[in-house]
Amino acid sequence: MTYRLLTVIVLSVILGFSVLAQNIQRGKASYYSKRWTGRHVASGERLHHDSMTCAHRTYPFGTLLRVTNLRNGLQVVVRVNDRGPFGRGRIVDLSWGAAKKLNMLGAGIVPCTVERLDSIAK
Repeated sequence: MTYRLLTVIVLSVILGFSVLAQNIQRGKASYYSKRWTGRHVASGERLHHDSMTCAHRTYPFGTLLRVTNLRNGLQVVVRVNDRGPFGRGRIVDLSWGAAKKLNMLGAGIVPCTVERLDSIAK
C-alpha cells in the first residue's frame, strides 16, 4: 500500500511539473520590420506595426501570450495571429509595436519567456 501511494505521489509531481513547463517556454524573440505593415499573415489578418500581435509555431490563433524580455524584465501581452518563427532558437516573432514596448528594437533578438495566459485561469 505504501509503495502504491509513493508511486502515485511521484507521478503526480512529475506530471504536474511537465504541465507547468508546457505553459512557459524559454528561447529568443525577434520582431517584424515596420515594412511588413499591410501584409497578410497566416490567420488572414493584415499586420499592423502598432498591433500587439505575434507569430508562434503551435499556439492557436487568438491565444494570449505574455512575453518577457529577460534582459530588462519588461513584459507585453500579445495575441497569436501568425505562424513562425522558423529561425533557430526563436520561439516568438513580435509585431514592431510589441517589440518597442519590450525595448528590444536596437537588439533585434532577445532572450525571452513566453507564457500562455488563458491556461493560468483553467
